[in-house]
Amino acid sequence: MSEERYGEFVLVRRHGEGHVAELALDRPKAMNAVSTDMARSIAGACAALGADRDVRVVVLTSTHERAFCVGADLKERNSFSDADLVRQRPVARGAYTGVLELAVPTIAAVHGFALGGGFELALSCDVIVADRTAVVGLPEVSVGVIPG
Repeated sequence: MSEERYGEFVLVRRHGEGHVAELALDRPKAMNAVSTDMARSIAGACAALGADRDVRVVVLTSTHERAFCVGADLKERNSFSDADLVRQRPVARGAYTGVLELAVPTIAAVHGFALGGGFELALSCDVIVADRTAVVGLPEVSVGVIPG
């Protein structure tokens, strides 16, 4: 198995002959909340995986024991001005679109919390495999925010 980091919070592991790539969300202190830097890293990893002709399937996983991904980094977002939010939106969209547009089958391996943008990341995959600990949802709708 080989490993390659994309930024601080995304890890790509190649299994076997490299045909199976595991894209692991690795921001355990924040339950994989997607910050701007993490979104860039997800998009970068997807671009690299998409260009690699050896990759035949991508499995989106988490290194956190209780969460797949809890969505957007609200601590970061609360510090944003309106202009910051406008600049950040295409960066976040690039992460989700990167997963969605991979030309190989993508599988989300969901355990624990997959909320908001974390659930949207899973929904960007072709298949979701969830264990009995999985809790999915779009809590932003309860405060009038439309999911991405």
